[in-house]
Amino acid sequence: MGSLETRDPNKRRLIEASEHHKHEVEKEVRSLSDKTEKMIINGLIIGGSLAITYLIVSQWGGSKSKKKKAKAREREIAAEAEDDNGLVVPSLISQIGNKVISQASIILLDIVKEKLLEYLESRKKGDENS
Repeated sequence: MGSLETRDPNKRRLIEASEHHKHEVEKEVRSLSDKTEKMIINGLIIGGSLAITYLIVSQWGGSKSKKKKAKAREREIAAEAEDDNGLVVPSLISQIGNKVISQASIILLDIVKEKLLEYLESRKKGDENS
């Protein structure tokens, strides 16, 4: 049956064209799935960064009742951490923790900013190509 298909030149040309179009469509589908995968990964990174930043800020900032509790806890710690002259000395761990949280927030916000800029540029290029 294969020899009958190759005898007719029009049929053979159509079969070759069909195979060529099939390969082109497969290549486009792979390209589209790769782009989609990259966008999903970027979305997850951005979403995760925003979620972590939100959790850090909400834990750090908190509501008024949390602030009151935190201030009361700080007073207790301060009362324990007074030196001989009656001056309050913040604990080293507290200072390090505050600096780590602020640096982590800055880094996460910088990452989020970069990812958002990349996303907006890709959207802009996509709109220009359309």
